[in-house]
Amino acid sequence: MKGDGLSNRLIGAMGRVHRASSDFDLNPDVAQTKGQVLRPAAVLIAIEASTTEPRVILTQRASTLRHHAGQIAFPGGKRDKTDANLEETALREADEEIGLPPENVEILGRLPVHETVTGFVVTPILGLVRDTFVPEVDQNEVAEVFSTPLHHVTDITRFSVQGRRWRGQQRRYYTVPFGPYYIWGATARILRALAEGLET
Repeated sequence: MKGDGLSNRLIGAMGRVHRASSDFDLNPDVAQTKGQVLRPAAVLIAIEASTTEPRVILTQRASTLRHHAGQIAFPGGKRDKTDANLEETALREADEEIGLPPENVEILGRLPVHETVTGFVVTPILGLVRDTFVPEVDQNEVAEVFSTPLHHVTDITRFSVQGRRWRGQQRRYYTVPFGPYYIWGATARILRALAEGLET
């Protein structure tokens, strides 16, 4: 599953995922703030194609960040006014956060958006990292960079639904743990969408 074969399989998977997702999918009783304007953001699902097996690049966010501190996430962030499109947002953020050069990424397309409980509408951008790169971490934003085999985080059987108290309510969310890393919330939900596309 390398090179063009991997690209074709991922493009096919994106074509089979049609439904947007949200942090509210599993939490119908948790309401978004009325009249809240969602802020556009993008994340890069960066898949290393030059390794022995395809791997997904993930980060652990810095504990000092305002949103999703300490959580496992894709490189990404909110759209700047200077970004021509959301693909540029995802590439710019990946370059700033982990030193992934935009020219080393082949953009394959988008998955449907994911709405977060923190007020963002996130567009996942899927891309192949063609050549090996050495991460250069912005420690203000990222505590650690790691990767997980693509097959691990796109295996539906590895996902489970868990819950915890949040703002006085029980909140449910998807998880797909990998070793010591607890991948949950929006990141896990986006990976599950990709898994659903690959499975069909």
